[in-house]
Amino acid sequence: MTEHPAGPAEDGAPNAGDAAASAASADATSATCYRHPTREAHIRCARCDRRICPDCMVNASVGFQCPECVREGNKEVRRARTVFGGRVSDAGLVTKALIGLNAVAFLVQQVSSTFTDRLIDIGRGFDPFAGHFVGVATGEYYRLLTSAFLHANLLHIALNMYALYLFGPPLEVAFGRARFIALYVLSALGGSALSYAFADPAQSSLGASGAVFGLFGAFFVVNRKLGRDTRGLLVLVAVNLAFSFLVRGIDWRAHVGGLITGSLVAAALAYAPRRSRAVVQAAGLVIVAGLVVALVAWRTANLN
Repeated sequence: MTEHPAGPAEDGAPNAGDAAASAASADATSATCYRHPTREAHIRCARCDRRICPDCMVNASVGFQCPECVREGNKEVRRARTVFGGRVSDAGLVTKALIGLNAVAFLVQQVSSTFTDRLIDIGRGFDPFAGHFVGVATGEYYRLLTSAFLHANLLHIALNMYALYLFGPPLEVAFGRARFIALYVLSALGGSALSYAFADPAQSSLGASGAVFGLFGAFFVVNRKLGRDTRGLLVLVAVNLAFSFLVRGIDWRAHVGGLITGSLVAAALAYAPRRSRAVVQAAGLVIVAGLVVALVAWRTANLN
């Protein structure tokens, strides 16, 4: 048989070299980031195998991932929760912010003669400079909260902030930031509301003591729920309440109101069943807030 030497390929039938060159050219053309088509990308996502540029590369345990795969992966990871369902966060951040707000308000009090008068908790009193009545009963309901950030003197704020510094962080760890803020605010409002409801309408009140006593009550509830010893805390609360009744010039109503409110809020947060925890906790907070609002509305109706 006679062998015929290999000749040029027929028209329309590319040889192996042409195919390889075409593939290389196509690969070079597609070597761009799927999110940024104008940027070269020589790294592929470890999950979806799409090309990603340096701006889209997110470090993973093995190789790199694209932003979309990272987001999808985060959805599948359960976020850590506190023992009572809150999000785990840096301990004491909200506490430090509250201490800072109280400190700033106290400094402003020292340089402004009218700042305290405009924000203090008073039921109904005549302002000779303004020429009309002022107070919560006249619709200035913000005083119930703003008064909780005012203090009479340096010793007053020092004692309250020290108590907040001691009891705030552990409760913040137990409940999470959002629930801790709700506890603090409702305790402050509860203390101011009870003072407004049963004190002389012309008697003014100020201080974070109501909120602090709310933390005392919450700390007791949490320790009872976790099976810890609460005898030392009971002694502390008893001594502080005794001072509230025995020392003139201290508004015991705000202390009692804060203590009751903080205990109720903590009970709603700590004893909510795990399966329906969020719903029960939210309902508990709404009920406590509703009681505070009802008390304020009752007193306002009587004064007006």
